[in-house]
Amino acid sequence: MMMGGKRLSLSSLGAWFCIFLLAVRVEQSFQLQDGILNRKFLGVSHSSSSNSNYAVQLQIQDKHVILDNGLVQITFTKPGGVVSVIKYNGIENLLDGHEKKDRRGYWDLEWSRIGQRGRYDHAVGTEFKVIKESPEQVELSFTVRWNPSNGNSFALNIDKRFIMMRGSSGFYAYGIYERLPGWPAFDLGNSRLAFKLNTAKFHYMAISDDRQRIMPTPQDRSSGQRLNYPEAVLLTNPSNPDLKGEVDDKYQYSCENKDNRVHGWISNTNQSVGFWMITPSDEFRTGGPLKQDLTSHVGPTTLAVFSSSHYAGWDAVDLRFVNGEPWKKVYGPVFIYLNSVSNNQNAHKTLWNDAKDQMRTEVQSWPYSFPVSDDYPSSNQRGTVSGRLLVQDNQEFTFANAAYVGLAPPGQAGSWQTQGKGYQFWVKTNKEGYFTISNVREGDYNLNAWVPGFIGDFKRDGDITITAGCDINLGDLVFRPPRNGPTLWEIGIPDRSAKEFYIPDPNPRYINKLFVSQTSNSEPSSSSNKFRQYGLWERYTELYPYQDLIYRIGVSDYRNDWFFAHVTRNAGNSFQPSTWQVAFPLANVNYLGTYTLRLAFASATNADLHVRVNNPQADGRRFKVGLTGRDNAIARHGIHGLYWLFHFEIPGYLLVRGTNTLYITQSRCTSPFTGIMYDYLRLEGPSGYHFKKSG
Repeated sequence: MMMGGKRLSLSSLGAWFCIFLLAVRVEQSFQLQDGILNRKFLGVSHSSSSNSNYAVQLQIQDKHVILDNGLVQITFTKPGGVVSVIKYNGIENLLDGHEKKDRRGYWDLEWSRIGQRGRYDHAVGTEFKVIKESPEQVELSFTVRWNPSNGNSFALNIDKRFIMMRGSSGFYAYGIYERLPGWPAFDLGNSRLAFKLNTAKFHYMAISDDRQRIMPTPQDRSSGQRLNYPEAVLLTNPSNPDLKGEVDDKYQYSCENKDNRVHGWISNTNQSVGFWMITPSDEFRTGGPLKQDLTSHVGPTTLAVFSSSHYAGWDAVDLRFVNGEPWKKVYGPVFIYLNSVSNNQNAHKTLWNDAKDQMRTEVQSWPYSFPVSDDYPSSNQRGTVSGRLLVQDNQEFTFANAAYVGLAPPGQAGSWQTQGKGYQFWVKTNKEGYFTISNVREGDYNLNAWVPGFIGDFKRDGDITITAGCDINLGDLVFRPPRNGPTLWEIGIPDRSAKEFYIPDPNPRYINKLFVSQTSNSEPSSSSNKFRQYGLWERYTELYPYQDLIYRIGVSDYRNDWFFAHVTRNAGNSFQPSTWQVAFPLANVNYLGTYTLRLAFASATNADLHVRVNNPQADGRRFKVGLTGRDNAIARHGIHGLYWLFHFEIPGYLLVRGTNTLYITQSRCTSPFTGIMYDYLRLEGPSGYHFKKSG
């Protein structure tokens, strides 16, 4: 045999082979350390001193409970169930030791009773129980029960569960919420699991591939200038001078449920540590896949939000319980994941990519098989629903490509976006409209859908009953979007977002540099976050100081000429209604026919819209939306909140040959955030109407 131009003997070949085997074994020993092959090879580890074969240890003390699997050690208050210490990779506590113990790793909720103001409460347990203890797994329970003799307590039991597994670089948490028959009326607002991290160590936050940055400190915020609401602060004298003049606002880091899978923080220690919140399923979250909520923000804080009224409104989310109403729901499990890497130029990227890999592993493992609760069904206790969705519009059939199809509790079409008491299961169709919804909990559901490019909501008639192991094929389903006649003109894209409209550059005084590079309006993309800049609502008055927006069909371009939010006009000491005009030509008019105006809102906040046809002084009550929405998405940089769809029938005799004008007035003006974000506008001719364009 020849190697490098030299002939090798059998003995020398054997020596080379032995050296090769030794090298392979050495490489494997390094790669397999901590039981993680690929990640160890990439430099990511989960402990510097322990290995994954360490059995899970449980220590029960007088006032504390400690879990330890050799990779992570967690200390809980007893019986409160608050996480007070997380020890990892030689760091004595990843949490903020300056906070009180019940303000480090905790459950909290906002609630109210009828006629009373909302209250904030930590769900501190009063009972402790070991659910399972073995070398492979320990599951703990800390329960807070409703005390009817305490008028300040919420009418709810919360069983907080924590699970530690052998070889797992982190721990799982879930909650079982329950109301029993006969309990008093009660409103549940926000409910979440929160972790306040070590302020001296965690400065770098990561929400997504394009939302990562070094963050200000709580002290930077407290010394800054408060803006229009407490959450938004202009950093005037931050400890990091690079942040001076920026705006920090936790709502800039909100995320849609469908995209909120992993987020967290990375420390700046010699051995960089990542602290990640992984949520592998949306099934227990409020409001479906498009519902937005908080993730991580200055604190440094990381959240798992279970129920919330954000981007919807307190009265929009159906977590209101009447007298005597029983209820039970499991929130989670979520996975608190820890990783580390020796400091290098790519530490942030390496830890983030590893966290995403772990997230994908958790998603593929859902539903988990290890939680010890009859209220959390495993995969073989769930069912499957499949089918194909078609769209019939203008007598044409098309495949519902990339449509959102979901199972939600029974209700009216579109009611899924305000549902919170039950579970929801959503998928996207393929190019041919086929879908399969797997691992659905037992119960009664409606099948819902909406299709990008079309207005309205689809709901299949009749309930679907899911039983353990069922496999239901619904066959072909047809969605017929609302339509009375041919499209005469349209503005925008029916995608339940205002992102395609004109989003102005932020005021230079109120910039978050993270979003500065995402400023192109020429080709809006799904990754653009320009709308997250603070104060964009103020730019309307600056762009239209004397006259409101006028949009001319056939001339104007909605990407440049339709402001993303129909807001009030700032008159100095007050706010005034604004009236937008849509001017459009008609070469011929069916005076005896009926035209249809479709208005789809992507968001509404205390808005009341009036439409007048060719007469700005006409009675606005004829085409009036009425008081609509409290999602506050304009102030919270949401680009959308709840979806609304309105239809106005316009008699043909109100129109003229030539140029017509719609006067669209947002009449309420209580604040700079009062207004509407449009999704899409369309005027349809009468059924069977044939038209030709003017000019």
